[in-house]
Amino acid sequence: MQPTIKDIARRLGISVSTVSRALRGSSEINSDTRKLVLDLAKELNYSPNPIALSLKEKKSKVIGVIVPEIANYFCSAVIAGIEDIANSKGYHVMIFQSHESYERELINIHLLTARRVDGLLISVSNETKKGDHLKEVINGGIPVVMFDRICEEVDTPRVVTDDVDGAYQAASHLIKQGYKRIAHITMAPHLSVTRNRMRGYMQALKKHHIPYQKKWVVHCNFDYENMKQAVLKLLKTKPKPDSILVSGERIALSCFEVLKEMKLRIPEDIALAGFFDNPVSRFMNPPLTAVRQPTFDIGQSAASVLIKMIETNSLQHSYKTIELKTTIETGLSSLKK
Repeated sequence: MQPTIKDIARRLGISVSTVSRALRGSSEINSDTRKLVLDLAKELNYSPNPIALSLKEKKSKVIGVIVPEIANYFCSAVIAGIEDIANSKGYHVMIFQSHESYERELINIHLLTARRVDGLLISVSNETKKGDHLKEVINGGIPVVMFDRICEEVDTPRVVTDDVDGAYQAASHLIKQGYKRIAHITMAPHLSVTRNRMRGYMQALKKHHIPYQKKWVVHCNFDYENMKQAVLKLLKTKPKPDSILVSGERIALSCFEVLKEMKLRIPEDIALAGFFDNPVSRFMNPPLTAVRQPTFDIGQSAASVLIKMIETNSLQHSYKTIELKTTIETGLSSLKK
């Protein structure tokens, strides 16, 4: 049977309130008494009752997290960072997936708010164009922090990476390797990450005096067939691209698979580079040139900001955006022969 505060109080011959204050580290309790309480609590494997604590503090000590897809390495690594901070602060994490669906995202939010989570961390779906559902959460008194994919109209803290510079560096790397006809396969045009990565891509073209070709920019969803058609569409253009900059992990994997299926040699026939956080990229044949995002740090930063908001009863924060830097890991898939 799980020991209680009453058991500790009875064993030590002191009041329940004294035990409670000692466990909370109250300065009202002398150090000798506090040590006795803590030592016995450890001996008995005492842990606070989360239900009782939530009723007393009017907090659930639970953080809701909504990501597009847990199977995506980016999302799973960010979640690891979130859990690292949350667990160290005594919070539990409840994770939901939107599967890139706005409707599923709405359902997830309703489920989480019904469970009275203390705060919400979210990376919005590929279909999410408006932020009314997030404003409703904030207006209901629940703090929200967005990460990676954000709704710019929602006035709440966000943790992002420097997508503009990441795309700029990747495109510039391709250009320095001798590629001039660089295509770009990316996500839904309304997403902030799409716009920022597009901006970086265009800045690199401009910097190196390469004309922008609208026909070489393709937006797609995350269905494999849709991505396959995007690649085929690019390869039918005249002249066809000699390289592709991709905007995300699933797009990168699909591109790689389609090019291999078509028996195109990478990088001899066409080069491939893009945002790809999965360590498997260095074991691909050839290794993929990848823009790396600090995934674990993103999760830690987002969770830290949210927990500070929860514990200070704040729906806003002194800083609105934390922007982390990307790095580029070059591979054989972008070395022109």
